[in-house]
Amino acid sequence: MASALAFTPALVRPTGVKTTVASKKNVFAVSNSTIKNTSAFMVWTPVNNKFFETFSFLPPLSESEISKQVDYMVRNAFTPCLEFSEPENAYVGDASTIRLCGTSSGYQDNRYWPMWKLPMFGCTDGSQVLKEIAACTKAFPGAYIRLVAFDASRQVQVAGFLVHRPAGAKEFRAPDQRSV
Repeated sequence: MASALAFTPALVRPTGVKTTVASKKNVFAVSNSTIKNTSAFMVWTPVNNKFFETFSFLPPLSESEISKQVDYMVRNAFTPCLEFSEPENAYVGDASTIRLCGTSSGYQDNRYWPMWKLPMFGCTDGSQVLKEIAACTKAFPGAYIRLVAFDASRQVQVAGFLVHRPAGAKEFRAPDQRSV
C-alpha cells in the first residue's frame, strides 16, 4: 500500500529563496534575508487593489529614487517618455477602455495615456528628464504621471512607473494588505 505522501505534488523551491515546511499543511515560510515568515501561497485581493506597472507595490518613490531610475534609463540608452492621466481615466473602466481584440499574454487595457511632449529621443542627461517631470507635474498636479522607457533595438517598452500621484490618491496599500 502506497503512502499518502507518494501522491503529494512535488514542492518546488524558488531560486534564491530559502523555504521551510512550517507544518504538515505544506505552508511555507519564505525568507530573502529581509522579509521573514512570509507565506509563499498568498492570494491577491481583487477588491480595491489597484496597481500601476513596475513599482506600484512599493510606497511612492522619492525624488532621489526616481533620479536613480532615470540615470539607469539614460545609462542604458533607453528612450524616456512621460505620460499623464486624470484620476477618473487612470484606471480601466467602461469610459476609458479601448479593447483591440480579446486578451492575450501581455495585453493590457488602458495602456496608453496622453503623452507629455514627445519621447526624449537621444536623451543623455538624466536632469533633462527630471526637469520634464517637474514641468508636467506643475502643469497637471491633479494627474497621475508615469515615466516609461523604450528600448529602440528591441522595440519594446522596458520600464514604466509612476513619478507623481495626485494629492488625494490613497490607493497605495502595503504588500501585506494586498493579499490574503
